Amino acid sequence: MSEFKHIPVLFNETIDALNIKPDGIYVDCTAGGGGHSSAVLERLTTGRLIAIDQDPEAIENLERRFADDDRVTIVHDNFVNIATMLSNLGIVGVDGVMADLGVSSHQLDTDERGFSFHKDAPLDMRMSMEGMSAADFVNNASQQELQKVIYNYGEEKFASSIARNIVKARAEKPIETTFELVDIIKKSMPMKAKRDGHPARKTFQAIRIEVNGELDKLDRALDSMFDVLNPGGRLAVITFHSLEDRIVKKRFASFCEGCTCPPDFPVCVCGKTPRGKLPFKSISPKVTEIEENFRAHSSRLRAVEKL
Repeated sequence: MSEFKHIPVLFNETIDALNIKPDGIYVDCTAGGGGHSSAVLERLTTGRLIAIDQDPEAIENLERRFADDDRVTIVHDNFVNIATMLSNLGIVGVDGVMADLGVSSHQLDTDERGFSFHKDAPLDMRMSMEGMSAADFVNNASQQELQKVIYNYGEEKFASSIARNIVKARAEKPIETTFELVDIIKKSMPMKAKRDGHPARKTFQAIRIEVNGELDKLDRALDSMFDVLNPGGRLAVITFHSLEDRIVKKRFASFCEGCTCPPDFPVCVCGKTPRGKLPFKSISPKVTEIEENFRAHSSRLRAVEKL
C-alpha cells in the first residue's frame, strides 16, 4: 500500500478553532493521513486523542504513525457512530471534535480507488472500501434516480441528458471505468458548458455523495458530535461544497438559537435557551493556500462552542 498522504486545508485555523487544553480529550473524526491529529497531539500533555476513520487504508497508516503514542486510540468506523464509539471507550464527554469532510488526497491520487475524473480506473468511489460502488449505482439505478442524484447532489443542470445517456450506454455494456463515465458526461453537454471547469466534476461529486451516503451521515452525525462535547468544548467542521456547508451552517445556528416566542410576549413560554455560541462566522482559505493547494479553493471552516 502506498503511503496515505493528505494535505489538510485550513490547517492552523482548524487547530486554533478547537481551543485545545493540554489535558483535554479530542476526537478527529476523519483522521486520514494524521495531519490534524499530529497537530492536536503537539498541544496535549496528559490529554487524549481518539482518531477515527472509515477507510481501512487510513487506519493502517494511523496505526503505523501513532504506534508509540499511548495517548492515541484509533477506531475504524464512520463518525456517524461517534456516541457509541466513545461510550464503548468509557468516555462520557470530550473537549473538542473535528471533521474534515473532503475526499483525502490519498483517495483522489490512488487511481484504483476511482474517485478522480482525471485518471482512468475502475469506477469505485467507496471511502470505506465496502458496500455499493459507483459502478453498482451507475449500472443499476433508474434513469429517474440517476437524474435526481446528479441534479440534487451535483447541482448539475444537464442532469437529465447525462442520466438518459448513462441508461443508453449501459444497455450496450456495463459502465466500468471512470473514463467511460467521463465520455458519457461529455457527450451529454453542449460545447460551451465543457469550457466551464471539468465537465465531469459535478456528476462525480454527486455519485460519490450518493455512494457514501455523505449528506445523510453528516446530518445525523452533527447532533451526536455536539452532544458528546463537555461545556466549553468545541466542534470544528471543514466543508468542501455548498450542500455540506448549508447543513453545517443551519445545524450550528440551531444549537445557538434562544427564545422563539413572539416579540410581544411579556415572558418566555417556549423555554428555549441557546446551547452553543459561534466563536466566529466562518473562515475561508487565504489566496496563498489556494495557490499551494487548489483543492482548498472551495473549503470553509465553521465552529460552535457548547455553553
